[in-house]
Amino acid sequence: MTSARHDLELITLTKRYGETVAVNSIDHHFTAGTYACLLGPSGCGKSSTLRMIAGHESVSGGTIILSGREIAALPPAGRGTAMMFQNYALFPHLSVLDNVAFSLKMKGTETAERHRAAREMLELVDMAGFADRRPAQLSGGQQQRVALARALITRPQVLLLDEPLSALDPFLRIRMRGELKKLQRELGISFIHVTHGQDEALALADEIVVMNNASIEQAGPAREVFNAPRTEFVARFIGGHNIVTTPRGNFALRSDAIRVVENAEARLVEASVTNVEYQGAHVALTARMAGDQDVTALVPESDFFANPRSPGDPVGLAWDDVDLHALQPTETSKEIHA
Repeated sequence: MTSARHDLELITLTKRYGETVAVNSIDHHFTAGTYACLLGPSGCGKSSTLRMIAGHESVSGGTIILSGREIAALPPAGRGTAMMFQNYALFPHLSVLDNVAFSLKMKGTETAERHRAAREMLELVDMAGFADRRPAQLSGGQQQRVALARALITRPQVLLLDEPLSALDPFLRIRMRGELKKLQRELGISFIHVTHGQDEALALADEIVVMNNASIEQAGPAREVFNAPRTEFVARFIGGHNIVTTPRGNFALRSDAIRVVENAEARLVEASVTNVEYQGAHVALTARMAGDQDVTALVPESDFFANPRSPGDPVGLAWDDVDLHALQPTETSKEIHA
């Protein structure tokens, strides 16, 4: 597999369900060989976008270009994409080997050849020893690997993943994140992964595309999106930020940039503790400032317990002006469903 010139481009891509606009004329260019996450809340349009790329939803307007050719009118099997579904959609009556080989069977590939290719894919996802089992005999993580092998056997230029980790327990989810990223790097093809999990997107993505109300709110490298959110929506949804309102406008302020200080320190902001949450390596301390603005500071565990605070206690907060990131207003749109 190669990523050479397998760029994917969405041009004024639109999806309507009756009068409802699910995806509103979006433009985006996915560079070949990139792990991209479409991130956003339920109903933002991310799953509809993925299904249009896959060919499982018709396009209401605009087009999709992969490797220099328009694919919006092509059937799913002719696009150069493959999709891994949220529920894995494995055939319960088929063995693991035959599940992986199924698409090649539909193409008329001879049994020996399709089984050889299927075994190769099972080796790739560390499931070669389970070829003769049925899906019901596998754990959730093992089923996911089989679904991944089945998607990859068609040698796609782009792999599409629809919330593939949502059914896994937290420990397995973290493990599988590492395996997905490793596999993407080894194959060198583009992965486009839909999720509403901020941690998942930050852990996996070379590029994060934040969607809101049927549109792309912000797209860029994961670190850039986290450190420089453009709008209040992105700052709140990506997590780890407070919104601070001043006479100069609204600003994003990272929670780990706020210091809990003694009253003697200059330039402090007086506040009252409203909530304290122990989170292991740090304590999340939420306090209310003047104007009923709530902010959360992440305090190192040792620092907090050296001078613990409780709800109702007065507290001083401080931060550096350089850590205030100016925000653009979020455009309002009608509510959508996707």
